[in-house]
Amino acid sequence: MGHKIHPTGLRLGITQEHRSRWYAPSKTYPSLLQEDDRIRKFIHKKYGAAGISDVVIARKADQLEVELKTARPGVLVGRQGSGIEELRSGIQKAIGDNARQVRINVVEVERVDADAFLLAEYIAQQLEKRVAFRRVMRMAIQRAQRAGVLGMKLQVSGRLNGAEIARTEWTREGRVPLHTLRADIDYATKVATTTYGVLGIKVWVFKGEVLPGTQEKVPVGAAPKRRASRRPQQFEDRSNEE
Repeated sequence: MGHKIHPTGLRLGITQEHRSRWYAPSKTYPSLLQEDDRIRKFIHKKYGAAGISDVVIARKADQLEVELKTARPGVLVGRQGSGIEELRSGIQKAIGDNARQVRINVVEVERVDADAFLLAEYIAQQLEKRVAFRRVMRMAIQRAQRAGVLGMKLQVSGRLNGAEIARTEWTREGRVPLHTLRADIDYATKVATTTYGVLGIKVWVFKGEVLPGTQEKVPVGAAPKRRASRRPQQFEDRSNEE
């Protein structure tokens, strides 16, 4: 039997960071953890059309900081920042504390087609529209390749194309080294609700390797730095000398 390990949890502290950045004593830890879960569920339910790929929550004393990575920041911000105020009040209502200071930071995803969650969301939307799953997987891989990823793996499970018996289909393009700890693997899951049942979607995206000692990651799709060209050697013609 295989022992499957979550790609993000395996790389915490190496190439991945925690989605919740705070510390709490054992008495208050469960309630704060439930708050984080309620905040994430509220954001993904109400702002599903905003293309939110990740929600990072940090706590400083009495202040709550929420960082949203989204493909469409205009949907969240709204006109003259009205959407931010609505989001802040919604978070306060979700956690049941209207006096809590909530700070919201919206970050735009630079490359939408290189983000695992947004690709999984795209696949789910297409499957819910009754598009053939093989065609959807092929289109998703083509979009990721245009974004410049080094490798990608897709897996779809359930009653594919409305078949009577559920099965699992997967495909891979390029390199996806799941056993390499320094590999920057972006992993996401999504559920597609169709008329003939639910389909599970898993996406792995390999964006390169983070070598030890290097703080900055090479952006996805960027050309590697070329070595500085060496100075051309100069030779003297001494063939006529005696």
